[in-house]
Amino acid sequence: MTDPLTPYGNRPMVTPIVNAVNYEYQSFEVLRQITDGEIDGYTYHRDDNPTVRAVEDRIAVLEKAEDCIVCTSGMAACTLIYLTYLKAGDHLILFRDIYGAHYKVAVILERLGVKITWLDSDDAAHLERHVRDETAMIFLETPTNPLCKTLDIGLARQAADRVGALLVVDNTFATPWHQLPLDLGAHLVVHSATKALGGHNDLMAGAIAGSKEDYDRLWFTRQALGTTLDAYSASLLERGLKTFELRADTMAANALAVATWLHEQPGISRLRYPGLPDDPDHALACRQMRNGFGGLMAFDVGRDQEDAKRFISALQRVVHAVSLGATESLICIPHLTTMLYLPPEQRATFGVAANTVRFSLGIDPVDTVIADLEQALAVV
Repeated sequence: MTDPLTPYGNRPMVTPIVNAVNYEYQSFEVLRQITDGEIDGYTYHRDDNPTVRAVEDRIAVLEKAEDCIVCTSGMAACTLIYLTYLKAGDHLILFRDIYGAHYKVAVILERLGVKITWLDSDDAAHLERHVRDETAMIFLETPTNPLCKTLDIGLARQAADRVGALLVVDNTFATPWHQLPLDLGAHLVVHSATKALGGHNDLMAGAIAGSKEDYDRLWFTRQALGTTLDAYSASLLERGLKTFELRADTMAANALAVATWLHEQPGISRLRYPGLPDDPDHALACRQMRNGFGGLMAFDVGRDQEDAKRFISALQRVVHAVSLGATESLICIPHLTTMLYLPPEQRATFGVAANTVRFSLGIDPVDTVIADLEQALAVV
């Protein structure tokens, strides 16, 4: 059979988009070998796809992982992990400063008999106090969403090792350009590849990097659920990865310049960016991150949510939208967007105020972004 990625015998500069749902069997012997797991062939898209496999290989290299599996969204990737490694009676540790949709998944997991402990990010330094004999997994984001706090991955691994728990790190904010969780002690790394890895607001995907054994276990769950990424989205993701390092570097440089400027503005308070020398987690971020500190920050605008709304409404270059890691600079109020999944009584329990904004720097000229912020702050 001709290799669908090299139909003419030479490697194409762009990975072909293989839209085939099914593949012709060349013989019954090939079918037997596939069934017995003796060869790595393609049979059906829900099982695997050559375009998808190509982008998995690229992400594995970025994360310095043995392998990677991609699926239809970041939350699908998180769900794959939970359904693969957790069972009824297991204990899961999560942090409140996490993407809000996790609260919906937590409801489902609790229905299935998983016990969940929610911690504030400030409890991360004392994580060992919350680990139990039945703790099977610790899941954290660093920097956190939306407050951009930095959590110690190595310390979390020590707590996990006390009971043989799995440590999973969401690396969406940091990206593999700025942080390598596997090198720091994580067992698995998960991404919303919709964000900086794709980078252009035109695809949804999730990625999980880890060992070959993890790939096999996660593949079984993905195949059962049918969350294999489509070939066209995989092609868009691979295209985005070609400029990923350049975009990540520019976003981090822009973020540091903007955070430094915002730090001096009277209308801004509680600014959190790990690259600022006076950020409470700066020393940890310097040890744990590399090539800069990422493109995300959080801060409070004015006195109340109406001030934050006026500020955002006055912006002309920065775009009021959810998501992050895109070529455009994006800003939102978490209370009104990413935290809508949370019960109202929980939205203010871990430090996110009604006038807190989350700001994701893009690749716009930084002087233009600062000028836009300056004229919008004048309204407040």
